[in-house]
Amino acid sequence: MSVLARTSDPLHELSPREAAEHAHLEALLRCWLRETDTPAPPGPLRIELPTVGRAVLTEVLHSSPTGWHRFGPVSCEHPGDHRRRGPAPADPVMVATFLATEAGARGGGIDTAEITDLVARVADSVRQVTAFLTHRAAHPVPSGEVDGFLEAEQALVLGHLHHPAPKSRDDVSALESAGFSPETRAAFPLFWFAADPSVVSHDAVPGSPSLGGRDCVALLAELAGLPADGRVLVPAHPWQARDLLTRPRIAALVAAGLLEPLGPAGPPWWATSSLRTVYRPDAPVMLKLSLGLRITNSRRESTRTELRRGLEIHRLLDAGYAAATERAHPGFSIVRDPAWLAVDEPGRPEGPAVTGLDVAVREVPDGVADLRCLAGLVAPRPGIGRSRLGQLVTGMGSGGAARWMADYTDRVLVPMLHLHAATGIGLEAHQQNTLVRLGPDGAVLGGAFRDNQGYYLAESHLPRVLGVLADRHGESAASTLAVVPDALVDERLSYYLLRNQVLAVVGCLGVDGVADERELLAVLAGRLRAALPALAAAGPDGDRLARRWLTAETLPCKANLLTRLRGIDEVLAPLDAQSVYLDTPNPLLAAAS
Repeated sequence: MSVLARTSDPLHELSPREAAEHAHLEALLRCWLRETDTPAPPGPLRIELPTVGRAVLTEVLHSSPTGWHRFGPVSCEHPGDHRRRGPAPADPVMVATFLATEAGARGGGIDTAEITDLVARVADSVRQVTAFLTHRAAHPVPSGEVDGFLEAEQALVLGHLHHPAPKSRDDVSALESAGFSPETRAAFPLFWFAADPSVVSHDAVPGSPSLGGRDCVALLAELAGLPADGRVLVPAHPWQARDLLTRPRIAALVAAGLLEPLGPAGPPWWATSSLRTVYRPDAPVMLKLSLGLRITNSRRESTRTELRRGLEIHRLLDAGYAAATERAHPGFSIVRDPAWLAVDEPGRPEGPAVTGLDVAVREVPDGVADLRCLAGLVAPRPGIGRSRLGQLVTGMGSGGAARWMADYTDRVLVPMLHLHAATGIGLEAHQQNTLVRLGPDGAVLGGAFRDNQGYYLAESHLPRVLGVLADRHGESAASTLAVVPDALVDERLSYYLLRNQVLAVVGCLGVDGVADERELLAVLAGRLRAALPALAAAGPDGDRLARRWLTAETLPCKANLLTRLRGIDEVLAPLDAQSVYLDTPNPLLAAAS
């Protein structure tokens, strides 16, 4: 299924600019093949685009049942000209224009402006990745201050392999990108504001170990290292601070003397893979900051509901709501967000829908040195060789890939399914939100989930959640979780847990030539089948989702190209229209049978 082992890999042989362009061409082709249900057998591939009168030509170097296809050089051809001139080398902007125009003609409802926007974002993403690859070539080794956890966070140089513009960042100059990006291993001091207490809201879970007995205000003042003088010190990402000062709401607070920009201060922090969550190896917490940039499909500014959601999860866990999962899977945990703080407006303590100047405080998990972001483990490493996961598993010897796959399924994926079966909580556990705990030999010991935004609650479980909250906070307690129909939670988890997360392990090891993807799919299916009795016992119909994965001919899958072309902001859109979802063939079916 793969000829990469016997031919040169374009990502390793090309210059930074050429490698960036080729990576984006591959991402565009993966999107198109998945979203049009087009087969990609090994060998020559021709994609006819009748609306634009073109054809895209390439060779499938690695045909992946999980969609992690790899391609040779890409060219475009005008069908009427091939006898005279032949196909011409393609670039990502050209191919994005052709594919977007064709998708618009086929699907309807796509504005020409969205096509233009997509093409511009592809061009920007290529520019960013070129800069990242150039920087990595010149600085291949991280500084001594970068620990193993942070190194994995900084590994996503190419970004989402099924997104047309994975590294596009609106309104960010090349200098700013170099200074703030995890891909360049940048460290920077935070920008601090001093706010009058009358325009600040905050909350915390008392007794949280990561707060060390402090409330959020005291913790932030300590991290800032600045005199508070009776005011509240509020951190912001440097890019966000510059933008905030141009916003009328913030400008009015500054003019009224209720908010003072103090400027950069304190030790440097490093951006993690999410860009806006920052980490300092010597700090007791991480900080999740708002960032009004469009990254992939959304502007990353926290809503007030999202800030409160982290505390609700913390309190539900403290109340034993997930005790059954914690007992069954002690190696799995949820990273807690025990506090938040946000700047309001005078006379409006409930805050705006999107705050813009806020912070969620995230605990540093115990044993963080052994945790690795899954996205960092499976990320390609242009110019270097196999992914970190491929390199790790290769060192485990014969059968290492199958053992790693089995342990990953048992200790990371199945606990997430158990939590959903037992509590109704579905985790938006894509690769970037999933942490893997590794032993000294690279074996999977457990896992963790992080993200105060990424929780769904199946509506059939809402009365139970409200009962727990009422017992602790009174009858007026309300849930901040995203309550959605059970079927919609199943759809989201089929994408995030199966396609985006665990199948990335399969696809990565297949591309790296460490194992046959079909053999790993068989291991995955076998471990899911073995988990069915425990899932069934965890809650009513608790094995429903795993059985669906093992038996359904098609499963829901997010269509990132179409989502982008429809201009959907996934943070602000209604949950039932958050993204474009399609039913696509289930790669587990053949292995399961």
